[in-house]
Amino acid sequence: MKQEFLETGKIVATHGVAGEVRVYPWCDSPDFLLDFDTLYLEKGKRPVQIENARLHKNVVILKIAGVGTMDEALRLRDKILYVKRSDVPLEPGEYFVQDLMGLRVVDADSGEEYGILSEVSQTGANDVYHIQKEGAREKLIPAISDVVVKTDVDGGVMLIRPLKGLFDDED
Repeated sequence: MKQEFLETGKIVATHGVAGEVRVYPWCDSPDFLLDFDTLYLEKGKRPVQIENARLHKNVVILKIAGVGTMDEALRLRDKILYVKRSDVPLEPGEYFVQDLMGLRVVDADSGEEYGILSEVSQTGANDVYHIQKEGAREKLIPAISDVVVKTDVDGGVMLIRPLKGLFDDED
């Protein structure tokens, strides 16, 4: 089931004395968080208005409405920030990583089931999907169009066509 609110980062520290917070982003690019006027705490139960957002090295500095001191900002440390799914437009063929977790990974030609997509690693060049199957070693596949034939999030399945030799050393 698709979640309405998606984890997008974690408040890791305060920044300065005026109540700003440092956010470690959990998204493809830190600047993703710069476009939102509203983010959410407590798994979407508590909306917070963003007065200002900017990049600083590998983190995002946020000024949250109603948070005006370092002590108030400190109370938000270690809190997870969420974005509302409907606030994020996706292009065709784009998916939220959280929606990919748990998909059954199946060979597009033979129907062989390789396992469940359990993790996504970002390598820079392309993502890598981790496939787990009980009693077997973890399999890794590149998230490229030559391998991933079809992703059906609603149907719970990803069809793949492994490159020659990709699984040769596997059980």
